[in-house]
Amino acid sequence: MQEPAVTSELIESHGLSPDEYARILDIIGREPTYTELGIFSAMWNEHCSYKSSKKWLRTLPTDGPQVICGPGENAGIVDIGDGQCVVFKMESHNHPSYIEPYQGAATGVGGILRDVFTMGARPIASMNSLSFGEPAHHKTTQLVNGVVAGVGGYGNCFGVPCVGGEVRFHPAYNSNCLVNAFAAGLADTDKIFYSAASGIGMPVVYLGAKTGRDGVGGATMASAEFDDTIEEKRPTVQVGDPFTEKRLMEATLELMATGAVISIQDMGAAGLTCSAVEMGDKGKLGVKLNLEDVPQREENMTAYEMMLSESQERMLMVLKPELEAEARAVFVKWDLDFAIVGETIAEDRFLILHNGEVKADLPLATLAGSAPEYDRPWMATPAAAPLEELPEVDPIEGLKALISSPNYAAKQWVYEQYDTTVMGDTSRRPGVGSGLIRVHGTEKMLAFTSDVTPRYVKANPVEGGKQAVAEAYRNLIAVGALPLATTDNLNFGNPEKPEIMGQFVGAIQGIGEAVTALGMPIVSGNVSLYNETDGQGILPTPTIGAVGLIAAGEQPINGAARDGHTALLIGETMGHLGQSALLAEHFNREDGDAPQVDLAAEKRNGDFIRTNRDLIKACTDLSDGGLALAAFELAEEGGVGVQIDAGSTADLFGEDQARYLVACNFDQAEALLLLASQAGVPIASVGRFSGDTVKLGASQAPLAELAAIYRNSFAAAVA
Repeated sequence: MQEPAVTSELIESHGLSPDEYARILDIIGREPTYTELGIFSAMWNEHCSYKSSKKWLRTLPTDGPQVICGPGENAGIVDIGDGQCVVFKMESHNHPSYIEPYQGAATGVGGILRDVFTMGARPIASMNSLSFGEPAHHKTTQLVNGVVAGVGGYGNCFGVPCVGGEVRFHPAYNSNCLVNAFAAGLADTDKIFYSAASGIGMPVVYLGAKTGRDGVGGATMASAEFDDTIEEKRPTVQVGDPFTEKRLMEATLELMATGAVISIQDMGAAGLTCSAVEMGDKGKLGVKLNLEDVPQREENMTAYEMMLSESQERMLMVLKPELEAEARAVFVKWDLDFAIVGETIAEDRFLILHNGEVKADLPLATLAGSAPEYDRPWMATPAAAPLEELPEVDPIEGLKALISSPNYAAKQWVYEQYDTTVMGDTSRRPGVGSGLIRVHGTEKMLAFTSDVTPRYVKANPVEGGKQAVAEAYRNLIAVGALPLATTDNLNFGNPEKPEIMGQFVGAIQGIGEAVTALGMPIVSGNVSLYNETDGQGILPTPTIGAVGLIAAGEQPINGAARDGHTALLIGETMGHLGQSALLAEHFNREDGDAPQVDLAAEKRNGDFIRTNRDLIKACTDLSDGGLALAAFELAEEGGVGVQIDAGSTADLFGEDQARYLVACNFDQAEALLLLASQAGVPIASVGRFSGDTVKLGASQAPLAELAAIYRNSFAAAVA
């Protein structure tokens, strides 16, 4: 088949600017072949090269005594003691999920799981952070149902528990939903596998499922805005098979135990191209591939299609040749493809042959390392106008406005579609706060959470970035865990717009300050830009996934509020209502500034909770909805009423940061009050848990009535 001529239209369709194409001509000294154009397009798009974000990502703190591997590999790795480590990462699958909700979400889960087990870790937990348009939008119900089914369909079949996440709705996501997938796994610190190739003449081996035409150009599609040609992009969405992925994981982990693996890499974005180039570049080697040896499930596939296919459940490995028979036997046993498709070479070349014909011959190191890096113009977000004074709200009416919204109603309709207990180590299911997983065969636990408040980030990117990290920190602290590290999924609009780039820069600044102050370095992550449709961008959504450790001998805070418990509020209340949940849900407004984040207070108050966790029966952080929503959620979870003494709207619904609500016995409350006073930690008794009524100031309603609203509103909005 004759390859098409490289024209200006073809260059543009590959997401390359005229300047970028000129740069390609300078690098190779000639016009690229069609396959070479596709390879450059894949390696230089935003999704793979981070060309608009690299400058700012380098400013993020990534080191710490607990960090074994930071950004740059398939996933980050953090030490958890006893020769064990946790491997984790979060990535987006936004554009594919809008085009094909089920497969887009499903393959997002599959991809993040491969990132984890590629490094030698067995996945133990997953989470997802989902953002959809307003419930009344004509596409929202289809997207919610398809995405949730896709997440559950893949994760449940694969057999990994979903332990947490978040779901939000806002008109800004009407035409561009966000699907952020998180996975974590366990490995031994002396059995970690990396992607850098080594040795000359070593076999390059293709592992897993066969290559098809699904997903061709997927990474390039994910690096562009949507427009009225969206329907034409359906073939770029990958198709997943979780049962094949399960076999691939077992085969890969068994293969690693043979000692045959020199290096290994998941075939994710840009498929065979990106995996081969990254392995060669990290090992300072060239790679030669013979595409006729690539296992194919469709006839007459071209070199271009094979190099850019994003068919799922595939890996690429550099093999110790003397162990080929042993390695092959593993994959034959698991009924998966094992094919030697090339070799490492001494020359700095990425040489692609198909039936003896050279389809691409490029300088590999330059291809990997010379992607454009842009210092995009940016404009700081203007300071928000002060929030005008609000009228007082009947507290129960304000609470009903929150719990009847799908943003704050119970999400059991979502997480009951996920397997949350498979593997038998789940200690806390999704629903309230961080998920908890026992580290199998030990007395340790790992805590997982995912957090961001996009309207804060839009109003004040710096404080919003800080707050996303601070809320993740508090959610880990609230179950008694020591926060270890974070992964980020930075979802923004078009970076070529200075105001959007300003949001990105501000959020990075805030995230960097917070992870430094709270000892939670960024060890992995993902950037998703161009989340716009017809020029309308999403809310800036820098999702923070965080992991914490409960060491052997420590007890988690995993109880519930009970009749007779005292309600203690830890942290200072100033009544900040700007950009609050109450303002959005009750007044239908998004005004004012985001709350300020005092990182020293966050650390001080968090340390106090951790130090005194044996005195605490139940705990939740205060975030959206303030004291009123936190008190109701603790009461509803425990099946007991609550009476909160505060009466003003600002005291009840303000979203000041660095605060926790604690439930404990009276004698424990007295001890905490004394200890907090000695430590300089603000604390106050604000009520008690008892009876079957929720009373906020002078306003009250039966717990059963409110619980029915809380438990039924989400399904009513989206089913």
